[in-house]
Amino acid sequence: MTVIVNTEQDQAWNGPEGAHWARHQDRWNAVNGGFDAPLLDAAGIGEAHRTLDIGCGAGRTTRLAALRAPHGHAHGLDLSAPMLAEARARATAEGVGNAAFTRGDAQTHPFDDGAYDAAISRYGAMFFTDPEAAFTNIGRALRPGGRLALVCPSDPALNGWVTAMASLRGILPVGDFGRPGLPGMFSLAAPDRVRAVLAAAGFTRIALDETRAYGTWGRDAADAADFLLATGPGRHLMEHADAATRTRARTALTDHLRPHEAPDGRVRLLSTAWLVTAVR
Repeated sequence: MTVIVNTEQDQAWNGPEGAHWARHQDRWNAVNGGFDAPLLDAAGIGEAHRTLDIGCGAGRTTRLAALRAPHGHAHGLDLSAPMLAEARARATAEGVGNAAFTRGDAQTHPFDDGAYDAAISRYGAMFFTDPEAAFTNIGRALRPGGRLALVCPSDPALNGWVTAMASLRGILPVGDFGRPGLPGMFSLAAPDRVRAVLAAAGFTRIALDETRAYGTWGRDAADAADFLLATGPGRHLMEHADAATRTRARTALTDHLRPHEAPDGRVRLLSTAWLVTAVR
C-alpha cells in the first residue's frame, strides 16, 4: 500500500466523512452523476484500455470505465476504506469483474510506469496537499500519449449547494466557505492554477471546458437541507452550534431550497465544473 502523506484527508475519509459517503452513495451519484458521461467520453476509453480512477470513492466511475473496456480493466484508488469496501461490494453485485480497488495516496502510490492508457477523476483530485507531486506521479503511471480527464468544481457562485450553504451566514459561522484557492473542494477552481500544476507535472495539450449538470439533492426541501447539513462542512458547523441555532439553520436552509423543488418535490441544484483534459 502507498505511504500516506495526505494525513488530514486520510483521517477525514476514514472517519465520519467517508462513512457518510459510503452510506449515501446512491444520493451522491444522484448529485454528481450528470458528469459521468462527459468525463468518460473525454477520457476516450476504448475496449481494451486500462483506466486509473483517482479518488474513486465508492467506485461508480471505476465501474463505468470498466464496462467501457470489456477487454481491459479499471483500477480505482482512494484513501477511504469505508468507500472502497462499498466499491468492491457493488462491483461484485453488478458483476463487474474487470474493476479492482486499492487504498492508497495518489501522491506517493508506487504505480508501474506506463501502466494505464487513461486516468480519470470525478471530484477526487482537489484534495492533494501537493498537487504537482500527485499529478507527476499520476503522469508517470500513464503511457506516453495517455490521457487525463478530470472533473473539478469551477466558480463557487455557480454551484447551487455552495450558495445554499452560504445562505446560512449570520446563523452559522460560514466564513470563507466556498472561496477559490482554499485547500479542498475549490483548490482547482482557477483555470490558470490548473494549467500551471499540470504543465509542471509534465502534461501537455491542457484544456478546460466548463460543463454543467443538475443533481438531485433530496426528496424535498427539508430532506435536501438535512442531507446538506450532514455532509462534512455542514456537520462541522452544526456540531458547534446549540440546539436553537441548529433549528434556525435547518429552517433557513429548507426555506432557501424550497424554490428549487420540482413539481415532484425533488430538489435539483446546478453544479458547474471544469472538465479538464491533458495528455502525458
